[in-house]
Amino acid sequence: MTATHPTHAASAGQRTAKQNWAEGLMAFAAVMLLLAGVLDIFRGIMGIAEDDVFLSTRNYVFAFDLTGWGWVHLALGVVAVIVSLGLFQTAMWARVLGVAIAGLIVIANFLSLPYYPVWSVVMIAFSGFVIWALCVVKPDRSAD
Repeated sequence: MTATHPTHAASAGQRTAKQNWAEGLMAFAAVMLLLAGVLDIFRGIMGIAEDDVFLSTRNYVFAFDLTGWGWVHLALGVVAVIVSLGLFQTAMWARVLGVAIAGLIVIANFLSLPYYPVWSVVMIAFSGFVIWALCVVKPDRSAD
């Protein structure tokens, strides 16, 4: 008498729940990074135009000119949008750069916190979700 044990590996045509979960997290990270990038582009344009929405704080340690912060946010936003397009293709380079650019967005928003406090906190949260989603997904090597 032989005993049969169920295998945990999916057959060629089936996807596991773990694979579906990973694919969903990648799509989530791509959308969130795209959204953060577009919003950072708009924030950069507002900073370059020296819009009246921003606060001016005296004696801030990381005080840059508002136009300088605008260029920083514009550049980060453009790179974030490009990287998010790579995430939609599930490219490994995009995952690595996605974590890096989201980290830079967190740092830039933290340093420019006094200029636009509520929005900086929102962008830090968006970027935190992106970092989490990209770091928790493990690539499935069994499908190769």
